[in-house]
Amino acid sequence: MSAEQRGDAPATFRNLTLEALDHQRLADWWCEALGYRRREQWAGEAQPRPAEWPVAIHDPGGEGPTIWITPVGERAASRNPVRLDVWGDTGRLLAMGATMVSEREGARDWDVLADPEGNEFLVFPPPEGGIPVHPGVR
Repeated sequence: MSAEQRGDAPATFRNLTLEALDHQRLADWWCEALGYRRREQWAGEAQPRPAEWPVAIHDPGGEGPTIWITPVGERAASRNPVRLDVWGDTGRLLAMGATMVSEREGARDWDVLADPEGNEFLVFPPPEGGIPVHPGVR
């Protein structure tokens, strides 16, 4: 769906996040299952990310979304282990019925909101230069 087709939607899909007790093992599993690869380093980073940090896996063909596998010490019954991350307008999403779980602060540049059913999702401010277009993602 192009930006024109989305119209004036208050959010745009960014990536999917899975919580895992053993995030390194689960990242390897999903890489094998989907034919994805780990993204060990990002542009501008001199060193690979530490093993305790979340792992990003991506479709080497560029068609599928980035999936983040993030470590959690234990799963809380109230939290959903799969989460959507979006670039968006927090105010507009709140006006549509989302609720604020926690506001961005300090180095954390995202808000945590919950949809009307209580499912949490992260809202990031749109990046400078606009939201990247992934034409192969369906």
